[in-house]
Amino acid sequence: MIGTIIAQMGGLAWALLAFIAALSVIVGVHEYGHYIVARLSGIRAEAFSLGFGPRLIARRDRHGTLWQIAAIPLGGYVRFLGDADPANAGGRAVDPALARQTLHGAPLWARFATVAAGPAFNFLLSILVFAGVIAWQGIATGRVVIGAIEPAPAAIVNELRAGDEVLAVGGRPVSGWPALLRLSEDLPPAAQQDWLVRRGGAEITLRGPDPAPARVSGIAPRSPAAAADLRPGDVILAVDGAPIRRFAELRPLVEATEGRPVTLRAWRAGAGENDFVLVPREQDLPAAGGGFERRWLIGVTGGEGYLRPATRTPGPLEALAMGAAQTWQVVWGSLSGIWAMVSGQIGRCNLSGAISIAEVAGEAASAGLGNFFWMIGVLSAGIGFLNLLPIPVLDGGHLAFYAWEAVARRPPPDRARDILTRIGMALVLALMLLGLTNDIICR
Repeated sequence: MIGTIIAQMGGLAWALLAFIAALSVIVGVHEYGHYIVARLSGIRAEAFSLGFGPRLIARRDRHGTLWQIAAIPLGGYVRFLGDADPANAGGRAVDPALARQTLHGAPLWARFATVAAGPAFNFLLSILVFAGVIAWQGIATGRVVIGAIEPAPAAIVNELRAGDEVLAVGGRPVSGWPALLRLSEDLPPAAQQDWLVRRGGAEITLRGPDPAPARVSGIAPRSPAAAADLRPGDVILAVDGAPIRRFAELRPLVEATEGRPVTLRAWRAGAGENDFVLVPREQDLPAAGGGFERRWLIGVTGGEGYLRPATRTPGPLEALAMGAAQTWQVVWGSLSGIWAMVSGQIGRCNLSGAISIAEVAGEAASAGLGNFFWMIGVLSAGIGFLNLLPIPVLDGGHLAFYAWEAVARRPPPDRARDILTRIGMALVLALMLLGLTNDIICR
């Protein structure tokens, strides 16, 4: 019992450290975007703080900005000349000769650029992080060449080797890795298939595994599979005693439980076969034809099989293009999710709070640096998007006020701005409270 408590405390501490590290990077980049564009626009920054509360470390640079790390590492801010508070919600009196150096006294273009720079730097961080991870891990070569072979149960006969170029499986030609993974849809169910490969300049037929066996390639954080200690690399052999040979056979069997506990028989390298009991959880997922659908899930992804492709390192422009595409996917997914919640297509439990994010950060860090940095990219894109929502107290709210000023040729009335800011603050706090509540009850 004591050992379990210690292990849980250690896991919590690790998750908290990973969360703080990720948040510090994302917030630091966001606030630096505000700072550097403000400085280039002629607006003076009095303080740049990573964290809130009592000051731990500080120094003042040659531009007069105080750089500090504070005791509560849950955010950060840039305080500009004339700001009454870190949120830039109000102003304080300054020498009229210095009014141009304040955020509130700067030209509209400078204010707009300064505020927009925070989310823009978040998107830039996401693009660079995604591109870096993609370049580091590599992408599959044009030809279907095997780069590595993962361990498999002893019953699986695999005569394939690293370096083999796959030409056909089960008599069906293979044009690329995605096509290879989809090929099992057209092949009769079998643990073994005939593989036509090119090896040493000769074409030979060998016995090998199904292209998409029931091998786990990923575990969703905070999922039933994670709670049951299923791991990537595990091979699912049976569901409630019913044998399965392909990953696609898992979904209908889990769906049929309708939330009842399910027992998976799985093989793990070095540990042999073991049973895992999971309780599927109902979740809202994007449907193929648009909208959302509710499905019973256990939190595993798979279908990649035992073969790993030979990879190449993409060029800088190619990696950046892929990073930009991934960033857009995160933004579009966030937008679709918010609209689905507002319109009632999905339930409130799809909104997570700080506890869930911390747990995801801890699990990503435990899975390796690539997973951790990828998570930072996802969170940075999500935070950049959320900050652009037209809610007062968020950057998007300030930009909305500036847009009004550009059209009306005058800023919004102070009374209206104050009321909208209070409403916006209440809305943000309510969403944060809802997220924390969901973290506790939606498990």
